[in-house]
Amino acid sequence: MKTIVLEEPFKFKLTDTPAPTEPPPGHALVRVHRVGVCGTDLHGYAGRQPFFSYPRILGHELGVEVMAVNLANDAPNPQGIQPGDRCSVEPYLTCGKCIACRHGKSNCCTSLQCLGVHTDGGMREYITLPLPKLHKSSLLTLEQLALVETLCIGAHAVHRSGVEGSQSDEFVLVIGAGPIGLSVLEFARLAVAPSKLIVMDINPQRLAFCQRQYGLQHLVQADQNPLQALQDITNGELPTLVFDATGNARSMMSAFEYVAHGGKLVYVGLVQGEISFSDPHLHRREITLMGSRNATAREFRRTIDLIERRQINTDAWITHRAQCDDMIAPFATWVKPETGVIKAMVTF
Repeated sequence: MKTIVLEEPFKFKLTDTPAPTEPPPGHALVRVHRVGVCGTDLHGYAGRQPFFSYPRILGHELGVEVMAVNLANDAPNPQGIQPGDRCSVEPYLTCGKCIACRHGKSNCCTSLQCLGVHTDGGMREYITLPLPKLHKSSLLTLEQLALVETLCIGAHAVHRSGVEGSQSDEFVLVIGAGPIGLSVLEFARLAVAPSKLIVMDINPQRLAFCQRQYGLQHLVQADQNPLQALQDITNGELPTLVFDATGNARSMMSAFEYVAHGGKLVYVGLVQGEISFSDPHLHRREITLMGSRNATAREFRRTIDLIERRQINTDAWITHRAQCDDMIAPFATWVKPETGVIKAMVTF
């Protein structure tokens, strides 16, 4: 089967590997049709991804079709997955037994293996996956199904922040308007009024995308005195909830300056390195600092439902496309925000 392997930083190889045959008990054999390219993939390509080793088959944002199911030994099949189903993939392989899994936080399982990061992913024609990690929809396209995982990252971060259902009339700031920041924005706008949403980025093209796609009025250029801009928008009080989705250490450290007294800061992006902050600054404002990792099955079910009901519109998300045979050459350009890339999609 066709397989794309990242042999080392900046070096892909299109090759043939043996296709899986009969799935093991509790698993399904799926045909991979679409693979979304994520910031994780881009960082792995550039040699900047933590928890990563080479060679590696990338790909964890997947739109797949079920080919065969093995229900031997009364294997759990919570969604009744059958051959022919189109599914999104929850790419976090978990133990189900550790303290995190026992408390419903499988997204940070102590032995978590993420497809395309810790173990080989979906940039190949076929793969076998545990049945509970498949989330089906008869309404969504394969491209929409491949977008679900990215959106779930934002869904989990917003859920974790506690803003959902709070009827808050305070300001929310999303730093970073790449795919992860946009996924946060999609769910933040379901929780607070658009007039209370602020997006900050260094890239004017991405800020313009937010204005076109969401009609936002509060857009902050990150390299043009952002603190003053935020004070002007919030009448000097600053946002009570700040999400940093940049994966940039400088941005993540600066984010403490933008949080109102008594507010929350949620790190959604991941950086390979140390983060430092002023302890008196943290205590004076009594800032709550949170990390947000991955997502749970709950977010996958909710996100699929919201897209099906058109409460989330994915039409503008995919800006770049390639067939698997032709992906390697343009991939390097997808690393560069100035090319206008929001989400690239690979067809297998």
